[in-house]
Amino acid sequence: MIEQALRAVLSGVPMGLQLGATGTGGAILGVPLMVYIAGMSMQQAAAMSLMIVAMSSLVGAWEYGRQGLVKTKAAAAFSWTGMIGSWGGAFAHRLFREEVLLVLFGVLLLLVRTVMARQRQDSAEREAEESCATRFPRTCWLKVGGIGLAVGTMNGLFGVGGGFMVVPALILVLGFPARAAIGTSLTIISLISIGGVVGHLQFGHIDWNLLGYVLLGSVTGMLLGVRAGTWVPQRVLSRVTASITISIALSLIVVNLAKLVRVIG
Repeated sequence: MIEQALRAVLSGVPMGLQLGATGTGGAILGVPLMVYIAGMSMQQAAAMSLMIVAMSSLVGAWEYGRQGLVKTKAAAAFSWTGMIGSWGGAFAHRLFREEVLLVLFGVLLLLVRTVMARQRQDSAEREAEESCATRFPRTCWLKVGGIGLAVGTMNGLFGVGGGFMVVPALILVLGFPARAAIGTSLTIISLISIGGVVGHLQFGHIDWNLLGYVLLGSVTGMLLGVRAGTWVPQRVLSRVTASITISIALSLIVVNLAKLVRVIG
């Protein structure tokens, strides 16, 4: 039990480290680490990741909300379909073999890195419909409903926040300023994650002691990450985290495809 607790703490450290240093991607590292270091099932790792994401995002959303940087209509438009999708993703999670989910998760990691790299290269904000960032008419509700459903399904299925999709959608599709997009995204992610947590609690179970240990590791990593962010240039941090993420993604795909081939054979 002591060894498993230590592994749970260690699996949480990189999650907090990346969040503290870069502000993104903690859950994406956390899920495979909880599976392979702490020895959890994919279902438990996804559920715990969603809990950590929900709590962290709520704190961030509250801070941004105090500054008037949360657009409530956009958050509502994303979240109502997102919560449905997240619950459905949690339900669908139990229908797949763990190896299949881990292969798909590896593909998702590669997609995340591609989206983030493209977002950095195309830093000029597109002149989208400004009314979506201010008045938010009916056409904007229709636009984001489908995106929210997709993000929510991915959230419940894999236990990731989905901010890498929400923030670009708010900036590039709806014309939000960057800081308002981040604050609104945190609100959306916290609400969507609650739907996934409900689904996982309904269809599975949570080891609350292990969750506490992962949180301890995540908080420790967060403190270290905040300091690292002041010592190390962001460009260097981005390259390091990109290399780690791609390595984990390729390992997940290769190892679990090999397992599936053996099962089929």
